[in-house]
Amino acid sequence: MVVSVESVAERAGVSISTVSRALRSVPGVSAATRKRVQAAAVELGYFVSPAASRLATGKTKTVGIVVPVLAKWFFGKVIGEAAQALRQAGFDVLLFELSTPGQRSRFFASKHLSGRTDGILMIALQPSATELEALAGQGQAVALIGAFAPGLGSVSVDDVSAGRDAVRYLLNLGHERIAFIGILEKESTNLGGIPPKRRLAGYREALAEAGMPDRPTLKVFEENSVAGGASAMTRLLAAGRAPTAAFVVSDEMAFGALMVLRQAGLDIPGDFSVLGFDNHELAEVVGLTTMDHDVAQQGREGAAILLEAMGGSVPAIRTIPTRLVIRETTAPPHYLRHRPPETMETEITPDTPAGREGTQ
Repeated sequence: MVVSVESVAERAGVSISTVSRALRSVPGVSAATRKRVQAAAVELGYFVSPAASRLATGKTKTVGIVVPVLAKWFFGKVIGEAAQALRQAGFDVLLFELSTPGQRSRFFASKHLSGRTDGILMIALQPSATELEALAGQGQAVALIGAFAPGLGSVSVDDVSAGRDAVRYLLNLGHERIAFIGILEKESTNLGGIPPKRRLAGYREALAEAGMPDRPTLKVFEENSVAGGASAMTRLLAAGRAPTAAFVVSDEMAFGALMVLRQAGLDIPGDFSVLGFDNHELAEVVGLTTMDHDVAQQGREGAAILLEAMGGSVPAIRTIPTRLVIRETTAPPHYLRHRPPETMETEITPDTPAGREGTQ
């Protein structure tokens, strides 16, 4: 038998509207009355309809997570952590993939979010002022991961500093010809463009600090995938004097680079050092030295910031620290390792960035 709200009201000795407010924690009901109504509801086996609750409060208790692509480890990890935190807070989650300019344009041009979600968490997508106005017009609170916008809460990584630290480590090992493997401009732009470009800026800053030239022939850009990393390394090895190390902006690309180096018969790290970015779950399996930027924490922090925004709190700006995780794909170049110690020009000590970051 379906228990009606009228039955609960009769058992508790209150009006139907009081039952509705008491069971939905709406202000205006005394603690004693609320307790009596709740006891009556439990006794009769009455449950509040989620749909009715949403109609009463004007809130959907649903949020949207927007990403440029779903089929990538980074996005899957961030989404998983953020969704778990949001569900624990009582929210359902909808996923939106904007993998093409057309999909992105249609998403922000439509009005389908109004009455469907209370907030939007955007991951690695730099919103324009027009896009933010469209979301605000639909009553959406917004939080960002890996992007920035005035007046919005966000969580990000200092990618310039991380890129600089990565290249400093390779320089301190004694490498002088260090390649940069990055993401194609078209793909990078769709991803928001911020992290890849900032990591390149860090690469350039580290070279400048060391008095090293920024050689255009040592910078290669491909799609952000294992195949893209393999293609980039193939091009580097085929072009004149090859580098002895590479800083790669994603671990997936680094996996492809390692594959090509091994197929070419090169010893890693004896002949070539590779340093990635992400600390992908497979990085430890292949022994990849990489920059860790706590991907899981980014998801949790992004969810927390969105919850704060939906609650009316002042937007928070948070930065996730990075750390260098040293494994088996980096070492001094062979011509330094086989040189007598007294002729070594570069020494790694605890005072160098490499020495400081060498512990996990």
